[in-house]
Amino acid sequence: MKTRLAAAAALLSVVSVFGGDALAVPTFQDRSEIDARYKWTLEDIYVDDAAWEADLVRLREMLPEVEAYRGRLGESGAVLLGALETADAVRSLFEQLQVYASMRYDQDTRSDTYAGMRDRIESVGTQVSERLSFIPPEIMAVPEADLWAMVDATPGLPIYRHFLEAMLRDRDHVLDAEGETIMALAGDVTGSFLNVFGSFHNADVTYGTLLDEDGKEVKLTKGLYRVFQESPDRRVRRESWHLFYRAYDAFGRTLASNMSGNVKSHVFNARARHYDSALEAATEPNAIPPEVYRNLIRTVRENLGPLHRYVALRKELLGVDTLQVWDMAAPLVEPTRTDIPWDEAVQLVEDGLSVLGPEYMEPFKKGLASGWVDVYETPGKRSGAYSWGSYTTKPYLLLNYRGTLDNAFTLAHEMGHSMHSYFTRANQPHVYGDYSTFVAEVASTTNEALLIEKMLERSTDPKERLFLLNHYLEQIRGTFFTQVLFADIELQMHEAVERGEPLTKESLDAIYNDTYAVYFGPALHIDPLNGAAWSRIPHFYYNFYMYQYATSYAAATALAHSILEEGDPAVGRLLTFLKSGSSDYPIEVLKRAGVDMTTPQPILDTIAVFDRLLDRTEA
Repeated sequence: MKTRLAAAAALLSVVSVFGGDALAVPTFQDRSEIDARYKWTLEDIYVDDAAWEADLVRLREMLPEVEAYRGRLGESGAVLLGALETADAVRSLFEQLQVYASMRYDQDTRSDTYAGMRDRIESVGTQVSERLSFIPPEIMAVPEADLWAMVDATPGLPIYRHFLEAMLRDRDHVLDAEGETIMALAGDVTGSFLNVFGSFHNADVTYGTLLDEDGKEVKLTKGLYRVFQESPDRRVRRESWHLFYRAYDAFGRTLASNMSGNVKSHVFNARARHYDSALEAATEPNAIPPEVYRNLIRTVRENLGPLHRYVALRKELLGVDTLQVWDMAAPLVEPTRTDIPWDEAVQLVEDGLSVLGPEYMEPFKKGLASGWVDVYETPGKRSGAYSWGSYTTKPYLLLNYRGTLDNAFTLAHEMGHSMHSYFTRANQPHVYGDYSTFVAEVASTTNEALLIEKMLERSTDPKERLFLLNHYLEQIRGTFFTQVLFADIELQMHEAVERGEPLTKESLDAIYNDTYAVYFGPALHIDPLNGAAWSRIPHFYYNFYMYQYATSYAAATALAHSILEEGDPAVGRLLTFLKSGSSDYPIEVLKRAGVDMTTPQPILDTIAVFDRLLDRTEA
């Protein structure tokens, strides 16, 4: 629990977000201008590129070691254990090499050097998959009674029990050794669509210039687009929106061809592995019934009343005759401060999460001070934010911090991911040292929910509370409702291809806008250009990833409220969850944390929270 002094300091921190003189967030034209404490320390992975090259050679030399086990996995427990440990070592080194090359590239996507390193390690990744591809079919060829006898009799092998159980679940979908080799080889081709999009989205696309609120001509960037969409100046919102989407719409047919190839690759993989659908292929390996996905969409579509009510309220509060898409991020209450220095954002987040106690907060603070985070936007840097790393590295964060309150919440969100990775890697072996995408957003959105609830608790000013309530509503709209919308669209894309229908710019635009209209209701006018939005969203390439934002948000809402109501016992359940990694199926890991995502209840509860926030906003 907080001391009174700490609580008072936190309250002052919250008030300072909305009051006082604005302090500009620095801008940089080159990474060399940024102080080292605001940059991640990738040198902790490899001191220089030459060290990376040396490990790439070492990885290639390790691959023949795997071959020594081919055709022998049923011989004895010792042979099986040797094969699994060698495979883990190969994967671990590959992941470390991949993280370094990719993050160096993300620092400046204009770099041909790091683009080449990233491409080389991805090609080697295909070789790794090919060399390891014999392991699943050979294990499945071992009679189950013999397999479990080997596990019980061989020291070191029982740790792989859940891994082996999960593998056997896929028995009907694993091909013979030749088939698995072909699928591994195909990975280099089927994975290229995201790379094509990434090169366009991060390096090639440009948006032009516009006049900001002060009449100054500025070059639009992805980071500034987010800022301008929250501008109180409707002209700035409109012009930045049109510049942004025209840039993608101009290449709509090319991007549609790329998206079509991406979806077809998912369908190809599903059919080659004898799944009934691409959705089943994406969800079943983690023991998530496809019905969980469909139930999410069905439950939300049947309960869109609160979202429609919010859109109508937004129109009323903004006082516009026609609510446009570029009005959806406009502030309903204008803050008196628009620039939050980085150090203050860090303090704000730390105060908001202090309810999680020292076991969580001590490594949290240490990570922020020891090179986990790359803070500021620079030319060529990858847009957005993420947490990433490998089992042997720090759980790094990429940000493009612009000083908004939304950026502070992004810090809380991404640090939630990194803390999940930190606790998982500290408590699980490499084989379970990551977590399923189904639970990947739980820790991050729990952090956001705790932060906003604490800020609301301490706020007494009506305008400040309305600002926070609107932020909370927007968080649920963006992380829950909008992600269900995207999941709905993604399912329609895949089902169209599975029916043999083409995906074209026109059909993709129509799917996007028609579904958008259903979700946001009659109070919102949808500009036809809005249909191009599918072409700028990288997550549509991630193979049924986005629904997990929504399921995770529902789970996080339940966890956050239990922490605020129960205190330490609920914090203990959260920490147990964070330490579990992939040591059990994600549905079961969440059940032990107190959330059952096989039922509609967490979804309905999240919609109910949204509804209550609307009541408070109207009041």
